[in-house]
Amino acid sequence: MLNLFEKENEFKIEFNGRTLIKHSDKSPFIFIGQGEAEYNMYRGNFDIENYLESRIPLKYFVIAKEDNDYLIKLKKCPEEKFSLKLKVGHSEGQLKIEFLENNINANRIWLRVNAKKEEKIYGCGEQLSYFNLRGKNFPLWTSEPGVGRNKNTYTTWQADVKDKAGGDYYTTNYPQPTFISTEKYYCHLESTAYLDFNFKNEGFHELEVWEIPEYLLFETGENYLEIIEKLTAFLGRQPELPDWVYNGLILGIQGGTKFVFDKKDELKEKGLKLSALWCQDWQGVKHTSFGKRLSWNWEWNQELYPELDQKIKELKEEDIRFMGYINPYVLEGKSLYQQAVEHDYLAYDSEGEIYLVDFGEFYCGVVDFTNPEAFNWYKEVIKENLIDFGLAGWMADFGEYLPTDCVLNNSKSAEIMHNAWPAIWARLNYEAVKEAGKLEEVLYFMRAGFTGNQKYCTLMWAGDQSVNWSLDDGLASVIPAALSMGMTGCGLHHSDIGGYTSLHGNIRSKELFMRWAEMAAFTPVMRTHEGNRPDDNFQFYNDREAIEHLSKMTDVYTKLKKYIKDAVKENAERGIPVQRPLFLHYEEDKRVYDLKYQYLLGRDLMVAPVYEKNKKEWSLYLPEDNWIHFWNGKEYSGGEIKVKAPLGQPPVFYRKESKYKKLFKEAAEIS
Repeated sequence: MLNLFEKENEFKIEFNGRTLIKHSDKSPFIFIGQGEAEYNMYRGNFDIENYLESRIPLKYFVIAKEDNDYLIKLKKCPEEKFSLKLKVGHSEGQLKIEFLENNINANRIWLRVNAKKEEKIYGCGEQLSYFNLRGKNFPLWTSEPGVGRNKNTYTTWQADVKDKAGGDYYTTNYPQPTFISTEKYYCHLESTAYLDFNFKNEGFHELEVWEIPEYLLFETGENYLEIIEKLTAFLGRQPELPDWVYNGLILGIQGGTKFVFDKKDELKEKGLKLSALWCQDWQGVKHTSFGKRLSWNWEWNQELYPELDQKIKELKEEDIRFMGYINPYVLEGKSLYQQAVEHDYLAYDSEGEIYLVDFGEFYCGVVDFTNPEAFNWYKEVIKENLIDFGLAGWMADFGEYLPTDCVLNNSKSAEIMHNAWPAIWARLNYEAVKEAGKLEEVLYFMRAGFTGNQKYCTLMWAGDQSVNWSLDDGLASVIPAALSMGMTGCGLHHSDIGGYTSLHGNIRSKELFMRWAEMAAFTPVMRTHEGNRPDDNFQFYNDREAIEHLSKMTDVYTKLKKYIKDAVKENAERGIPVQRPLFLHYEEDKRVYDLKYQYLLGRDLMVAPVYEKNKKEWSLYLPEDNWIHFWNGKEYSGGEIKVKAPLGQPPVFYRKESKYKKLFKEAAEIS
């Protein structure tokens, strides 16, 4: 039900009993202005300066009724012409505020959504430092998240000083202008420009956009499950995972045919269940000061991987798949780059030269996906060089590096296209797989995203965490990352077991790897990564105890196949995330709204990963229910508890009334 109440100098918009917009001449809900931005990108990290020329409140308004909609004209002073025209309407349960006319040359807008002091906010894409976003502002711009992501740490300081890559609490591969409020509504702003959502003020949330957006959308629900179901019906939903994924670990390994397949045989003999070999260097390697990188020419490298075409067939007979790597850029001087140049498939700079992006001691061309011919060419590269060759999946990396000063085929500003790029990249992968008839067989996973990724990406991953215990960029950070993604409509999420980034003294330890593996066993997908400096960091396959530990956790994961598959199916059908914040099922418990390092896996499993080193016990919170300790069978009724947490037995509990309790007992008995 939409109601617009108007009296002298003020109005408010109510929707389904919630006051969402309040406006008066003393406290307007909308400001417009002009600004000029300067973007400096260094290897995917952005330094953005905004020179604000004006910010003008639109205090004065006229409202007219048109059928079931309201037309609102706003201006800054009585004697001037109207500056902005809005249409407020509702249909199919949604409140939509459309921006129809802009008669002033504005390229900045600030919108205020009514707020309450005690309100909590979740979402805005993948947020790794905060889950409840209240009290902070969040710039929404896809980029490298940065190393460390906390300006108070030595690692971040070193990364800033030496690499221009330190990051901050809000930097993320996957931002999105969508949030869910504890007032039980979702809000989505349709724009791909730079945005900043500010949740610091007690009485309003201020949404800043560096263009006039298309619309602002709200939808309400009686509970959070209903709200997420409605949000994902609007955004789209991820498909189910291929069945082979649940058969074991996706082993991240590289180094060529002999090394990879010898290790595979060795690990299988030691009892490690494998669902796939993920060899990101299948197309060759490059060595840089950052570490081992890849040769970005997306075709089989026969020198490094001789006989791979035959080996992939042999693997499948063992019920193991082979996975690779691709991204939206082509390495200067290589065969795909030359093809792209010949057919005019690359983006240009302002001087009419091919735009080359610095990816860290090597340069690449940007395949211009706004050119339909280039888009279709790259789909054929995926279909022919990856799918037809036999790959069952790949990391569809990057997507966040589109320079804001490149010139695109569609003539749109790259500043506006930058945030849109990851979703376009996701759609390209989706269409390639669908056209090949492989949607139920192929798994690709991405780190970058924006509005629209939901329906085009089979799996998200948390990006390049540091190989340490830091809250903002280590093991702990992937928990709020998964939860915030779930509240933004992406319910399938996982991370590199052991992390990825080893810089400025960060070296992966055996304990960190083992704790990360414990957590991964209670996520939709288990996958390891050797990291950017494999030789410097702990690798489990060189350690007997770590192999046994990983084998046990993988056995637990495979034993839970039925339960996890059912949760994944629910995500595909209803949009309910696999990893869930506790308040999705315990709304009345005020304590759970601020928990960001615990989650429910499906409905019935409570997971509280150990994210600090040298811990033998762990404190956590259980909402009121009948809980059974996963490993020892002890019963709990809720509240703050402390439990023993030796390696191999992470704090996990299941609901006593669960229909899967027999399965949980069997999984816990694995030794």
